[in-house]
Amino acid sequence: MEWIKANLDRTFLLRFGLMVTMIMHGIPSFVEGSVIDFGQALDEVFGFGVMGIPLAILVKLIHVVSIPALFLNKYLKPLALLNIIIFIMGIVLIHWKHGWYVVGGGSEGVEFNVLLIFSFSIFIFPNGLVNAKR
Repeated sequence: MEWIKANLDRTFLLRFGLMVTMIMHGIPSFVEGSVIDFGQALDEVFGFGVMGIPLAILVKLIHVVSIPALFLNKYLKPLALLNIIIFIMGIVLIHWKHGWYVVGGGSEGVEFNVLLIFSFSIFIFPNGLVNAKR
């Protein structure tokens, strides 16, 4: 009962949604091997050199490690910060040039990365930007 009280709190629905997103963003990359393609693109297109594949694996591992952390409501601040950095870099390297929309008015844009950044920000600023306990 204590676990349920501790983990089915006011952030559970957000954590669950982010967990599903991280499952779909991280696990298939390893299963189908596209993490290597991602690493090669980091190397060839963006100039990361020999660090491209290790960096791609690290990015996807952070997404995968976030899955149980979101479910268990543990280590969310550091993982949120790491994911935010990843999504900002995704905007800078890939999505910015495509505009805002992921579908509809365009494709491959920044809109979902922005939503994910603000969603993960909840764990860094659980009381909002102004401390409500004053």
